Amino acid sequence: MAADRPVAGPAGLADERVDHRFKALPPDAEGLTVGALAAERRNLFTGGFTTPVLALSAESVEHNLALLETYAQRHGLVFAPHGKTSMSPQLFARQLEHGAWGITAAVPHQARVYRAYGIQRIFLANELVDAAALRWLAGELDADPGFRFVCYVDSVRGVELMDEALRAAHASRPVDVVVELGAGEGARTGARTEADCAAVADAVAAAGSLRLVGVAGYEGEVPEASGERVRDWLRRLVALAAAFDAQERFAALDAGEPIVISAGGSAWFDAVADVFAEIPELSRPVCKLLRSGAYVSHDDGHYRHLTPFNRVPEEGALQPAFRLWAQVVSRPTAEQAFLNAGKRDAAYDLDLPEAQVVRSGRDGSVRAASGVEVTKLSDQHAWVETAEGAELEVGDWVGMGLSHPCTSFDKWQLIPLVQADGTVTDYIRTFF
Repeated sequence: MAADRPVAGPAGLADERVDHRFKALPPDAEGLTVGALAAERRNLFTGGFTTPVLALSAESVEHNLALLETYAQRHGLVFAPHGKTSMSPQLFARQLEHGAWGITAAVPHQARVYRAYGIQRIFLANELVDAAALRWLAGELDADPGFRFVCYVDSVRGVELMDEALRAAHASRPVDVVVELGAGEGARTGARTEADCAAVADAVAAAGSLRLVGVAGYEGEVPEASGERVRDWLRRLVALAAAFDAQERFAALDAGEPIVISAGGSAWFDAVADVFAEIPELSRPVCKLLRSGAYVSHDDGHYRHLTPFNRVPEEGALQPAFRLWAQVVSRPTAEQAFLNAGKRDAAYDLDLPEAQVVRSGRDGSVRAASGVEVTKLSDQHAWVETAEGAELEVGDWVGMGLSHPCTSFDKWQLIPLVQADGTVTDYIRTFF
């Protein structure tokens, strides 16, 4: 996605009509298609957009896509970024163009969106026990021989429910599954011990509707995570795969078909790369599947602090791509101001928005947001404290960095993709 051209997105999205459903878009664009509006290349600040408006940097998104592509190639990793971050078919298309094997999902709704926009490989990082969703999945697999789907299993009961639903649906293709190893006591999902994992694998072998293809887990849930603790758990995951291979538990795989070993959130993918490089030779090739998703937009808070690139700066650096623009609507005292963006517009579950720049409402000049701090959010207001001498008046636009991409994307259905000079080149559609 070069910064000066639209996202190469799935067909149909550009034909959607612009109307009141989409926050911040210019009122005089009512009735245009998204494609027609993008072709006008309006300026975010002078083109009729209303505040608040969330902008996504075209240059930063392109940089981040390219960086993770080269990182995965350098470390011999297959990449299935987690799509729950953006739920944007346009960004999925760009991730696939940048070498992604497929897209990871968490729940059936996400998988249905992926399939509606032609995603051919889906890794569901959860156990799927919903009978209605399994009926839908069976239909998708039966109708499309080229569709590949893999999901977690972490309990004998879960395997039983899956098998029961798939048999009832008369599924003609088995569903590929990976046994999830839990990250430790008190962690999230996953079988807690290797013996528990073996029991789940036994249940899969007894279920004619499932096929065991590997092991997986999420290192981000390792209790009191540190580099050492995370690597210890990842080595347990690799050892589990080797033990299953030695026990011929992957016998259902076709000749030459790889064993899947998968991990990788957005905080420890350097540890995943290190430990996966140590995977011993198994009886089959290995698909070393990384699932990090927050990289596509990165952020100015949570992931800025957690990104593995802080530990391996020689590998590159991600760029925060989000900026939320809001307008000063009240300046009741010299120490206080209020912006017209709040919890409905900005992520706030991990950190408050960070005031970064101020664009003058008088002449459009831009300056650093010195002495300007967001201290609280209401539903539709940001509470701002201003230091002595801070320049801020009613009508100014304040550009804010956000923390946590997942809860930034989900508040906006159509997000302007903006060049550094303010030109809007496209609109990113999301489906939450």
